[in-house]
Amino acid sequence: MGEPFLYTGSPMKVQVLPSLLAADYGCLAEEIRRVAASGADALHLDIMDAHFVPNLSFGPDMVALAKRVCPDLFRNVHLMMTRPDLYAGRFIDAGAQTVQLHVEADCDVWAGLQSIRARGVRSGLVLRPQTPAKAVFPYLPLCDEVLFMTVNPGYGGQSFMSEVLPKIRELRLAADERGWKGLDIMVDGGINYETAVQCAEVGANQYVAGSFLFKQSDMGAAVAQMRERCERAYGTNTR
Repeated sequence: MGEPFLYTGSPMKVQVLPSLLAADYGCLAEEIRRVAASGADALHLDIMDAHFVPNLSFGPDMVALAKRVCPDLFRNVHLMMTRPDLYAGRFIDAGAQTVQLHVEADCDVWAGLQSIRARGVRSGLVLRPQTPAKAVFPYLPLCDEVLFMTVNPGYGGQSFMSEVLPKIRELRLAADERGWKGLDIMVDGGINYETAVQCAEVGANQYVAGSFLFKQSDMGAAVAQMRERCERAYGTNTR
């Protein structure tokens, strides 16, 4: 099994990831460069198959574009697909450096995570808002990160679902108790300054923000402010 590809920096680093789903599709290369110039920690790419979720988005070529345009910008890929195991390798070939699978996907999740790790990239699991945190516990030995969707997956611009917060806290406490202290916990959906802080308080350390960041005239200032606020708030409701 290959070693996971690790982000630069120490474990549990607070990180901000703009989601390309909210970009201006008429100038995607420029939008990717804008993310890189903002000082964001990674670019988040949502891949939708119009079956697992009711929308269709990007394919491997979009990951390849991001790699070509900004090779030093980390590429975090979320597969919202019924059979992500059939496509994960194509996205890794295109330049994905993290590949996230849904725990609810119609595939052998354990084998899927193993195959991602074997390629030397980071592996992650994703939960819909309705899925209990315990659903990912059996797979944590093969996970570098867990993403909690804080909206129903499929479309950007939705409102944050606060009922997910106790699940984030549950996973952070369980990870700490069971020796997975380096597990990154990510959130995505309706993330802005206020909701990112709420997630930080209960133990999330990675924040995907699409509409909120891309609508800012100064994305760099917004990324820095979100990171600073979350660093102050991190873990204050898990002690």
